[in-house]
Amino acid sequence: MFGWLWFLLIGLVAGWLAGHITRGKGFGLVGDLVVGVVGAFFGGFLFDVLGLYATGTIGSVITATAGAIVFLVVVRFLKR
Repeated sequence: MFGWLWFLLIGLVAGWLAGHITRGKGFGLVGDLVVGVVGAFFGGFLFDVLGLYATGTIGSVITATAGAIVFLVVVRFLKR
């Protein structure tokens, strides 16, 4: 149970960071959480494909944020 809570917390932080890095206004608490969680999965996949591995809390946040940034760029591109 604690693992899922931690995963959601990292997703929330990653979504918030990605929103600010890409100069967006964010999607609110729930939207940022969704972007962060999807970004965490996407970032983990991208890092694996590239042969990069991040460990620890900071590594998880970096991976999730990188994935969330890519996800936000794609979503904003498709939204236009």
